[in-house]
Amino acid sequence: MTDNAVKGPASYFPSIEKKYGRPIAEWKGLIRSSPLTRHMELVGWLKSEHGLGHGHANALVAHTLAEDSAK
Repeated sequence: MTDNAVKGPASYFPSIEKKYGRPIAEWKGLIRSSPLTRHMELVGWLKSEHGLGHGHANALVAHTLAEDSAK
């Protein structure tokens, strides 16, 4: 039996979109346009400026930075 469930940071994406009303692409755009570059700085910024919870902010930042480093 294969397990096709989404794992890792992306597993949070459906609940992030539902809770905060913005598509993931928009959150990633905000992260990429921020002058901040360090993981925890970005997490703190999403929490303080956009009201995200820690887990959701961490998942978005981790996934976005991983995508960008793979390019």
